[in-house]
Amino acid sequence: QGVSSAASDVYKRQDQDGLPPPGGVVFVGSSTVRMWTRLSQDFAGVPGIVNRGFGGSTLADCSLFAHDLVVRYRPRQVVVYAGDNDLAEGRTPLQVLDAFVRFANAVRNELPDARISFVSVKPSPSREHLMPLIRETNHMVSAYLNRLPNSEYIDIFTPMLGADGKPRAELFRGDRLHMTDEGYRLWQSVIASHLVPAP
Repeated sequence: QGVSSAASDVYKRQDQDGLPPPGGVVFVGSSTVRMWTRLSQDFAGVPGIVNRGFGGSTLADCSLFAHDLVVRYRPRQVVVYAGDNDLAEGRTPLQVLDAFVRFANAVRNELPDARISFVSVKPSPSREHLMPLIRETNHMVSAYLNRLPNSEYIDIFTPMLGADGKPRAELFRGDRLHMTDEGYRLWQSVIASHLVPAP
């Protein structure tokens, strides 16, 4: 919680000069989002991209800080990537789903028209032992989103696997957790078609 609170404070300080215009697309989640330094350039055709990722974050953190990290920007869409840190800390897929439901409810209560897009938990080589839990989490969140209006599940898990069913090593850095430029290019190619154009 300390990490998330500190991140929230950092973004509040950044926003003192003025909030990004409402109606943008907020990306929120763990270090995978925070380290996407070319996020705005990668989606240059989509106005209003806002990066609110913070290292070490869990879906539980995202739900707790949903107002500060998402709602205050009044976005037309929120793209969330989190969940693998939750699993690494020992939470169950059901607990991850519960955290996501809390996050989605927090956003929807104040932004009923915002689209909610969940990027599947990625198959990091360093967390290969969690693969069954990752698959289960992705399946549960996907099933929930099938019933939630104006939402979607974005599958990056499948394209990050090789023909052998294992994570593609070239998509990951030496720590076997964070992504290379090639990994982000793959994400950009998958996510681009899911972003809501400006009205």
